[in-house]
Amino acid sequence: MKRVVITGAGTINALGHSVPATLAAMQEGVCGIGPLDFRDVDRLSIQIGGQVRGFEAEGRYNRQQISLYDRFTQFTLAAAKEAIEQSGLRFHGELAARSGVVLGTAGGGVSTWDDNYRAVYEEGKNRVHPFVVPKLMNNAAASHVSMEWNLKGPSFTVSTACASSNHAMAQAFSMVRSGMAPAMVTGGSESMLCFGGVKAWEGLRVMSRDACRPFSANRNGMVQGEGAGVFVFEEYEHAKKRGADILCEVAGFAMSSDASDIVMPSKAGAARAMIGALRDACINFDEVGYINAHGTGTAANDKTECAAVADVFGPHADRLMISSTKSMHGHLIGGTGAVELLACIMALRDGVIAPTIGYQEPDPECALDVVPNEAREVKVKVAISNAFAFGGMNAVLALRSLG
Repeated sequence: MKRVVITGAGTINALGHSVPATLAAMQEGVCGIGPLDFRDVDRLSIQIGGQVRGFEAEGRYNRQQISLYDRFTQFTLAAAKEAIEQSGLRFHGELAARSGVVLGTAGGGVSTWDDNYRAVYEEGKNRVHPFVVPKLMNNAAASHVSMEWNLKGPSFTVSTACASSNHAMAQAFSMVRSGMAPAMVTGGSESMLCFGGVKAWEGLRVMSRDACRPFSANRNGMVQGEGAGVFVFEEYEHAKKRGADILCEVAGFAMSSDASDIVMPSKAGAARAMIGALRDACINFDEVGYINAHGTGTAANDKTECAAVADVFGPHADRLMISSTKSMHGHLIGGTGAVELLACIMALRDGVIAPTIGYQEPDPECALDVVPNEAREVKVKVAISNAFAFGGMNAVLALRSLG
């Protein structure tokens, strides 16, 4: 089996339009959540979110491209450009033929759905743009990334709600580790912050009206975000031979299904995924220093995740640091695991642990070190990233420092 490393990272989210900007915001504990700004927001009960500000498609893409790119695709292409440029890879010949793209998204072109339903049902139009279907389809972002960078190997999209990115990155990891591909572009994106997207989530009654406060006793729900995170996963020897700057190693992963409830999480399912990831990576439980939690800010998720961590790690759970960056950038649904992976890379490469901001009151059922409100400088060698989705879909990645 091949070793797999990350040689490029890119992002755009509510905290920043690049990886350096995002990591700086995470270190400072910046909150990217604020008032939403789009058509008919006044008709919503929930009017806050981690919205990407200052992103102008017209300055990045031409008219023909914009007619094909939903906002989630635009975010993906911007993040992929940063990641691939950082990696230094140029996809030609055999490398292009075998390398591919695996991305995660839960909703795909939600803004395109929203705009065109409005046009047909509200405005009474009888025609829509001929590119509506290729613009809204979930695989649109993966397809455009493959075309933009000449990636001719395995390319597809994974959609498992809030675990989509972690599942996608796990598939990319497996392909590189098995030798199927020397490199894969992977991650995820989401853009549900439009009237229809938020209105649908309102119906679940899990949304906060004021802030995301994971693990805090006075939390009152999750907050949506938007954006993308994209990475280049590369075979270690391939990266080493060309002198690439290696960010960290992807050491293992595991997936599990709760097989119990469509919305309520299962402690046992989450625990199986964490245990499986560490076993797959051949990492001892007491080697883990940091967990990027799923940490949505809902009572059911936070308590279940903390209970699972306590069960898996036993006494070592009290020595772990566990934080939720959703408190800063919001919950990007299918794209969230990709943006959160940046916090793991920062912990491993820079020795900085991103905080859980908005923490106000200790919860006895979340009695772990949740790195409240301020980042912490601590060198760790192993980190794991949790994603636990509606439908009981769990995916956990284990990462290791090469330093």
